[in-house]
Amino acid sequence: MKFGDIIVAVAVIAIVIIIIIPIPLAAVDVLLSFNISLALLILLIAMYTKEALEFSIFPSILLLTTLLRLSLNITTTRYILSTGNAGSLIDTFGNFVIGGDAIVGFIVFLIIVIVQFLVITKGSERVAEVAARFTLDAMPGKQMAIDADLNAGLIDDHQARDRRKKIQREADFYGAMDGASKFVKGDAIAGIIITMINIVAGFAIGSMGGLSMGEAMRTYTLLTVGDGLVSQIPALLISTATGIVVTRAASEDNLGSDVISQLFKQPKIMFIISGFLMAFAFATPMPVFPFFSLGTLFLYIGMNLRKKFRESEIETQPDEIQEAADEKRKPENVMPLLNVDPIELEFGYGIIPLADSNQGGDLFDRLVMIRRQCAMELGVIVPMIRLRDNIQLEPNQYVIKIKGVEITSGEIVFDHYLAMNPGLAEGELEGIDTVEPAFGLPAKWINEEERENAEMYGYTVVDPPSIIATHLTEVIKKHSHELLGRQEVKKLIDNVKETNSVLVEELIPSQLSLGEVQKVLANLLKEGVSIRNMVTILETLADHASMTRDVDMLTEYVRQGLGRAITKQFITTQPAKVITLEQSLEQKIMDSLQQTERGTFISIDPEIVQVILRNLSKQVQNMMSLGEQPIVITAPIVRLYFKRLSEQLTSDLVVLSYNEVDPSVEMESVGAVSV
Repeated sequence: MKFGDIIVAVAVIAIVIIIIIPIPLAAVDVLLSFNISLALLILLIAMYTKEALEFSIFPSILLLTTLLRLSLNITTTRYILSTGNAGSLIDTFGNFVIGGDAIVGFIVFLIIVIVQFLVITKGSERVAEVAARFTLDAMPGKQMAIDADLNAGLIDDHQARDRRKKIQREADFYGAMDGASKFVKGDAIAGIIITMINIVAGFAIGSMGGLSMGEAMRTYTLLTVGDGLVSQIPALLISTATGIVVTRAASEDNLGSDVISQLFKQPKIMFIISGFLMAFAFATPMPVFPFFSLGTLFLYIGMNLRKKFRESEIETQPDEIQEAADEKRKPENVMPLLNVDPIELEFGYGIIPLADSNQGGDLFDRLVMIRRQCAMELGVIVPMIRLRDNIQLEPNQYVIKIKGVEITSGEIVFDHYLAMNPGLAEGELEGIDTVEPAFGLPAKWINEEERENAEMYGYTVVDPPSIIATHLTEVIKKHSHELLGRQEVKKLIDNVKETNSVLVEELIPSQLSLGEVQKVLANLLKEGVSIRNMVTILETLADHASMTRDVDMLTEYVRQGLGRAITKQFITTQPAKVITLEQSLEQKIMDSLQQTERGTFISIDPEIVQVILRNLSKQVQNMMSLGEQPIVITAPIVRLYFKRLSEQLTSDLVVLSYNEVDPSVEMESVGAVSV
């Protein structure tokens, strides 16, 4: 336990003990002096604080100081009523500060309490209440702004976490201040009640003790008023500190510097004030000396300010001219122009409201969900997605770019929804015929009135932001292998290293380089295989890297190691309907393989390739007519090469090997590709 923890705990326990056990009068004087010093310390800290969170313990301090004052009030009340003496400090306040006049002292005490209770405390309480409500209301907008900056690449994950923590701390602080301000209010009320009780009880005790009525009233009233002033002056200081803290907006400087810099900022205002004060001094029966002195002071301040402003203008003007000349002479920094964003989403001005959170747009939130979805499904870290408006595009058009090159585009219709027939919908809809941009399905743009009918008929209905988000997600998935560079792979491997350091140290760089691992992962992503199970991938590479460093062969070994995951991902029904290859075709492919320094390639006569592709297309169409996803099953040795061959027909065809399919899966061949 730290020393500070012990001190605070002992102090709290001591406050409670003071309430129960009488302490010596000398200790009472020390504690009352400490109370005044502590209040002054808190006030000065509040004045020199730049923003509220720099004094985040203030609500707790407020509670402890309130408890301390009440415990001291109880102690002094015990001494006043029992012995008629409460120590030299209270006696001094009762005689010296208020001149020994109980009535004057009581009036001063009431004025302090009224100012504290009705002016400072009431205002601080209201400001704290409003600040707490506005801070909580602003939290969603601030969170969205942080997410927007994170997606735009202006800040990193660490900075985003720090900003989110600061927002949460602000909400907690102002919420606590809303409640803590009630302590000050209750303390003021308690001070009045304790003073009244002391006066009445002291008068009664003094009368019963043989004192005359006047002597009893004078003795106990002076002591009580002195006690009230000793306790209420620190309370007034802390109330003032409360008001300063809750009204303090974030600033680059403390309160004193801001007051001086902002009040004495314009010479013109100083001259106007000086003129008014001089007029009061000589044109009215008012006392001449105070108004003339103040008028002269403001005139002097105004002349000094004007002189400083003119000097600063003279000093800065040559510097500005020189800086402008230097700026023109130096070569333009083109380095920022060379950077290429991994992913860009450009849109026309009509789509801007979808990206503007102030107009209700949630596109930034959807980008966050896209990155999370890709991390969950593919196991990749999606780079920051840059959003840009482009006036050269049509108002409702958007373009998706990968590494600066346009990949695809789309167009939306505002105030409309996209209705797609999943195959089971019944009924016709009125709308604008179009094509769904992500999957190329026939669709219709329908208005709000037609939406209910579309959902009732069984159509899939989506809004414009969902269309853009879905399209962007599919593009990222399709091109994830291009987005996965060595830097991203390094982050993935570092994540694995935290829990599997031995595995990583054995594989990289002793067996495979980072670039070779990156190529294997890119091969997997290119065919839509998730790389989230990095441990299994690296274990498989470590097992086979000693036999071969051929990236394609290593990829095939990894695919076999991920067999259950691949089976679950691509085979959803049993028995699984698949397309097979005739043995003659597999043998033809094996005979056509050529080994080179750069790897193994397939070399088949172009006419034979066309025959194979026509037969493959026929089998794929037959399978699609059955409502099944086309899946081709081949021997492990020819899977990769037949996949490359089929890419001339379509890049989306799933080609698996027998070793990649879980043994428990039943398969049914619905056709075979021949040569």
